[in-house]
Amino acid sequence: QVQLVESGGGLVQPGGSLTLSCAASGSIFRLHVMGWYRQAPGKQRELVATITSSFSTSYADSLKGRFTISRDNAKNTVYLQMNSLKPEDTAVYYCNVIASSERGSLPMNYWGKGTLVTVSS
Repeated sequence: QVQLVESGGGLVQPGGSLTLSCAASGSIFRLHVMGWYRQAPGKQRELVATITSSFSTSYADSLKGRFTISRDNAKNTVYLQMNSLKPEDTAVYYCNVIASSERGSLPMNYWGKGTLVTVSS
């Protein structure tokens, strides 16, 4: 099993910046894809960004240029740097990891509990 703990959410003014972190722990052989999703009130969960073990990144088209995903494999941690935040970025942000617990085991999908980001003046 892999546990994910997000941190860094909070209240920020429009135009501000925030960095989210997600640390993975537990039985980890390899963290394949790490990513962030978000769910705004009354809306479905949507992809924000992903990063592979070889550091290839992918972003939601609407967020390119404002959000940056990165990872530190030594710390089993993924980050999301969010700049020029807008009220519509308000959402619960969830960390997602596809990980293998043992050599040769099938990768499994894991979710964090989420961290709330509120963009408001």
